[in-house]
Amino acid sequence: MLPLSLTLLVTATTARAYVWPSPQLDALESARWDQSGYRSHATAAQVTPCNLYLFGTSADKTGRTNAADWIRTAYHDMATHNVADGTGGLDASIRFPEEQARAENSGNGFSNTVSVFTSDRYISLADNLALAMIIAVENCGGPEIAPSTPTPPGFTPTEMIGLVACGHTFGGVQHAVFPDVVPELNDPNNTESSAPFDTTVAHFDNHVATEYISGTTQNPLVVGLNETKNSDKRIFASDSNATMLSFANSPDTFASTCADLFARMVDTVPSAVQLTDVITPLPVKPSSLQLTLNGDTLTFNGEVRFWNMAEDATRMVRLLWDDHVGGANNVTLSFAGVSSAAAGRYSAAWYSFGSPSPLTFTAAAGIKSMRFAVNSELEDQGGAGFALQDGVVFSTSSCLISHSPWAARIDVAVRNGLNPARVFLEAEARDSVNRTIVVETDLSPAGATGTVYSIWSVKVDNASPVSSWTICAEVDGVKIAADGSTTSLLSMALCAASTVRVTNTAVCVRKMARYVTVLFDP
Repeated sequence: MLPLSLTLLVTATTARAYVWPSPQLDALESARWDQSGYRSHATAAQVTPCNLYLFGTSADKTGRTNAADWIRTAYHDMATHNVADGTGGLDASIRFPEEQARAENSGNGFSNTVSVFTSDRYISLADNLALAMIIAVENCGGPEIAPSTPTPPGFTPTEMIGLVACGHTFGGVQHAVFPDVVPELNDPNNTESSAPFDTTVAHFDNHVATEYISGTTQNPLVVGLNETKNSDKRIFASDSNATMLSFANSPDTFASTCADLFARMVDTVPSAVQLTDVITPLPVKPSSLQLTLNGDTLTFNGEVRFWNMAEDATRMVRLLWDDHVGGANNVTLSFAGVSSAAAGRYSAAWYSFGSPSPLTFTAAAGIKSMRFAVNSELEDQGGAGFALQDGVVFSTSSCLISHSPWAARIDVAVRNGLNPARVFLEAEARDSVNRTIVVETDLSPAGATGTVYSIWSVKVDNASPVSSWTICAEVDGVKIAADGSTTSLLSMALCAASTVRVTNTAVCVRKMARYVTVLFDP
């Protein structure tokens, strides 16, 4: 560890919607902003390049794109919103076969899109549909979609013209779905005979407007075979083409209008849905933390992301932490990689600690909180620090009982003096309509009491070898959770015969109170 002398104390000035840690907001923030590069989510990769299409036998020559399907799915899911009674909206109800069977939801774009995404306890399918639309637009030439400004519910006729035009800057109409609108094109590079809305089918621009105003459009919903199906023509002309003319005359007007309308679109949700606060990227965000008891030693590893920071070989980043015995500790971090968001508008630098070998400290010393020093600047969440808890941690004394079927003994170390009312594992499961539920499994004291920690244990049966649990405890009516989860039985050693405890404890199922959480505050 290096001697530490900080000559300048700096707090982050970037807008911050929440203080780390917050498991749900941490997950949503990462899904929104960790789009490409190091530690990125897979969503942006599925619209890179923007003409990518994942389905069909000749997926690269169908004439279709994932981006167009994602935008259409979000719009059609939202379009059921009823302002009067507060029902409908972007709630992922488009996943149900009954919704997809409606005449206005023809085609397989919705089922394809829904099949790409899943949900968990923190990110709903509705969140993912909203994110998919945002990421497709931002990474395929479109504007950044910022949180919307509170407005009355619903859209005016002029705004509906904008929504249709914005959505139809991508994609087209397939012959198989609307044979009375689009003829068979007999094009080997367009095997699904998808007639595009404009000449830049996989790129955001105002061509849908310029081509319409100039009279050169081949938009099948303007010049299609069936005049009664030319819905874009009727919508665009409903104000004597004034809105479309403004879009054609100004790419900037088109982009800013679309950014606002798309943001409002994903905020259009059932009245019973409680939206989260606006989620902006945290300036400094710890990630992938793992704190484990190994005998009388705690091991610690993880990463930290610095937002709006590029790679710099001369930069020194250090982790500082406080312990239970009054020690002041620090270690230099290693550069890990760079991520980006919104087609490179933003970048973030990642640093790791405890890799390839974890940091170690005595169980008695432990760890209470941490901060980071970037060169001579201190990053500590405005003085709050980054709180950690070492009261309940995974113990490497956990062991594998059997691999046919998979069964294991999970040991959790509880710091003496914590006095929890209960210690339990949380695991995710699905209910009858595929919503996320949380299964809780209680542990029991195992009688193994050390000078610093005592062991609580439970046997888990019929588990997957890559099962994941969150370790939790209830202390004075408050739930605390361990940093890091037990994620794999494959790494566990076999239990010694004399140490196998086979007592099973009660398992209860708790449904998540939140059904959908959409990203932006209306």
